[in-house]
Amino acid sequence: MFSKKKLAALITSGLLACSVFAGCGGENGGGSAGSGDEIVVGSNFELTGNHAQYGSNAAKGFKLAVKEINDAGGIDGKKIKVVDADSKSEAAESVNAATKLISDDKVVALVGPAVTANVIAESQVAADNKVSVIAPAATNPDVTVENGTLKEYIFRSCFIDPQQSEVMAAFAAKDLSAKTAVLYLDSSSDYSKSLGRIFKEKFESLGGKVVMEEAFLAKDQDFKAALTKIQTANADVIFVPAYYEEVGKIVKQARELGINAIILGTDGWDDSKVVEIAGKDALNNTFFCTHYFEGDEDVQGFLKAYKDEYKEDPNVFAALGYDAGKMLIDAISRSKGDMSKIRENIENIKDLKVGTGVITMDAKTHNPIKGIVVIENKDGSRSLKTKIAPQQ
Repeated sequence: MFSKKKLAALITSGLLACSVFAGCGGENGGGSAGSGDEIVVGSNFELTGNHAQYGSNAAKGFKLAVKEINDAGGIDGKKIKVVDADSKSEAAESVNAATKLISDDKVVALVGPAVTANVIAESQVAADNKVSVIAPAATNPDVTVENGTLKEYIFRSCFIDPQQSEVMAAFAAKDLSAKTAVLYLDSSSDYSKSLGRIFKEKFESLGGKVVMEEAFLAKDQDFKAALTKIQTANADVIFVPAYYEEVGKIVKQARELGINAIILGTDGWDDSKVVEIAGKDALNNTFFCTHYFEGDEDVQGFLKAYKDEYKEDPNVFAALGYDAGKMLIDAISRSKGDMSKIRENIENIKDLKVGTGVITMDAKTHNPIKGIVVIENKDGSRSLKTKIAPQQ
């Protein structure tokens, strides 16, 4: 969510403050948190601030996975204890929270935060202390591989921006026979800008043309000025890679202006509230890609368990938090009491059943190899348009 220069400035003081703890825990906290009657893990999510909706839902999914294993007797007779910290939707606070969890609470691993900038911020603290992190929803490639260098202790349970942008660009060009596109991006979001850039590259490589690019800011309410300009482009598709709060308003206002073009999106659309905001009719002729389709047999167990626990349907952040929890539990279970094995075991995950399907970890990138689906919105309901199998 921040530029790299701004991010560096934000976290410098946090890194200096926490440097005294570097190496204090040894590999994965030295295993001390796993030597008693409990195995202590950290939950570092955005519980307050601008991204609280994403972080709190991911945390709920993660805790459901932990509850399930604890209800089943734990791991080798030990229950998993989750210690919460609030990154407050800020990069510097993510560093502070990770430092506390590692140095004070002696966690053996961390799950979270939800958004890219906050995960990148904590990654150095985790590496210095050899504590593994699983990021549920941070889709920017730099989270796990930056400037060609693999971050040894950072993993994720979501697919990355290039994968979903390339899928939607190919869907536009091949399935929809689109020749022209407009990009409408959140200029305050690295997520949105990265997705837009990759969509343009792929779409134009397939013979299409991006004829206009417009921008908005997160939390904007009135999009009609930009949409009026977009209307003049008369493009076949409009690509809006953003989160559902703004997406719902953009789609609603676009239809009010008489824009009937196909509108495309990515996993940030994946929340039932988008229907409430946009309206059922306005969402017709829109498509987005995401991590699972609720009609798939493979995801029914997770959907039921989540609804039973929280009395509501999960969104994509909750599903990815649950996946991260299942990955961590699997790695701890295979460690046989040796917490120094967690990193290696996450790296070697293969054909693991999680909430959204099946995951295999790519050891070279620390990205999961998993399927992706394209969903169509129609009359307030969602249907599966196409399903792309995992690319080994």
